[in-house]
Amino acid sequence: MARALVTGATAGLGAEFARQLARRGDDLVLVARDATRLDALASELRDRHGVEVEALPADLALPADVERVADRLGSDAAPVDVLVSNAGFGVAGGLLGADLAEHDRALDVMCRAVLHLGAAAGRAMRRRGNGRIVNVASLSAWTTQGHYSAIKAWVLVYSQALAGELHGTGVTVTALCPGWVKTEFHQRADLGTGGIPEPVWVDARRCVREALADADRGAVVSIPTKRWKAAALALDAAPRPVVRWISRRLARSRN
Repeated sequence: MARALVTGATAGLGAEFARQLARRGDDLVLVARDATRLDALASELRDRHGVEVEALPADLALPADVERVADRLGSDAAPVDVLVSNAGFGVAGGLLGADLAEHDRALDVMCRAVLHLGAAAGRAMRRRGNGRIVNVASLSAWTTQGHYSAIKAWVLVYSQALAGELHGTGVTVTALCPGWVKTEFHQRADLGTGGIPEPVWVDARRCVREALADADRGAVVSIPTKRWKAAALALDAAPRPVVRWISRRLARSRN
């Protein structure tokens, strides 16, 4: 029996991680801002799968809330064996706006919180000699589509660095880098998806299933589906001016 802590657990990939982890028998600590939705999901998973579920409301843009979640990760009482840092959102608007508050919040939730929670989990797991950390990055890390690409590139590189630091300790770190996934993520961020062909979308269940399998085998980078693996290889091989051209085309299509 393992215990997993999932951030951003009430929607999208976070909710799917929670459901698949509960289905395989893991107890859960669920973290999200919306306490009502959090309690509803916790009740659902307890009733359906018979697992223990803690609901931990927290806004990961607030340092005090990040500290509370970090304290839970560091606790040896009912220890956490798996951390899924999933909380995040799309960043609308360009990099030249007069009001960069949303960009600041994005850095807090998707970089600073990931750093602090990864450190807390990594220390506790290393002490016990086992554990799994999954950080949700994105295939956007290979492109240059505004602030979101920059943030996810940070998550990807950070995860690889943390994996190197924890190598040989029994603790693994996996950066999940999906392409377009069928969730409410894009609608919430008011990002246009009309120009994205149907075949490139990935089902959330498949994305999480492959991510958990990759994490269990200790993969440092998880890219779901063969077509998105091929896309990452192509972007790796392409000259950077070509990547920037592709990124501009993608950004225009989404706007």
